[in-house]
Amino acid sequence: MTMASTFWPNRARLAVTVTLQFEAGGQPISGAPGPIAEPILPGFPDLGQNSFYEYGAREGIPRLLDLFDKHGIKVSAYMVGDAVRRHPDLAAEIVRRGHEAGAHGQSWQRQYQLDRPQETAWIASNVRSIEEATGTRPSGYTNYWIRPGVNTLEILQELGFRYHIDDLSADEPFLQTINGRPFVTVPYTVHLNDIVSFDFSNFNPAAYEQQLIDEFDQLYEEGAHKRRMMVVALHDRLSGHASRVRVLDRVLTRLREHDDVWWARKDQIADWILAHPETVTWVSRDPAPISGLPGSSA
Repeated sequence: MTMASTFWPNRARLAVTVTLQFEAGGQPISGAPGPIAEPILPGFPDLGQNSFYEYGAREGIPRLLDLFDKHGIKVSAYMVGDAVRRHPDLAAEIVRRGHEAGAHGQSWQRQYQLDRPQETAWIASNVRSIEEATGTRPSGYTNYWIRPGVNTLEILQELGFRYHIDDLSADEPFLQTINGRPFVTVPYTVHLNDIVSFDFSNFNPAAYEQQLIDEFDQLYEEGAHKRRMMVVALHDRLSGHASRVRVLDRVLTRLREHDDVWWARKDQIADWILAHPETVTWVSRDPAPISGLPGSSA
């Protein structure tokens, strides 16, 4: 078997993976960012802003699930525990349609501020919420705003997770040794992330569409000689709007013309990497407080 044939299953030239953030109902009742610019006075629930988040559950995710079905792709949905508890049927429907249920914290909270026992209990609570609603146990994790703490990866390994995505350092997955065992990083994206690529005031559908296509074309070209992965990151309340789904529909139609692309959930990518460690880059990092990068804390 040649190195080229071990990049991805079935000699795929590129892996494309879609992230869906399921956050509706996990936001704080007052103070959550959103399209309503006027800040609410302290002590009052932000009813208008919260309805913006609820859109993700009522309209956004159902519309996106139909889009994924249309194009025959499966995605990784990272679920906030409180969002799942408020919308258990929707969480179950995501899994019923063949998508991955990943973990995304119990609520919107700066996880890196928690001490180790608190953080362990907090992640475990998120896992229980997902298990109760979907019947599946998450194997992948992402933190609030891509900010793990110095203990996070060790805790995830201890709790049975196989990978995390809170890393922006590469266009391919890699392995680290955490607690003496291999642990996968499936890098995330900011520049192809809807929450930072556009908002209601400056969204440019044509520019966003072209950016996705250009990213694909470049990585597909590089994929002839090295392992490449493209990540698209969506949020329930943003990309689930009707006009944005139309943009994604056009992009997916264009990208799906290639039959040598692996459209994969991130748990599938992590499992492939763990099964082929001899072909994968292993990254050794200094402790997180020294390196400033996700890795071992000791």
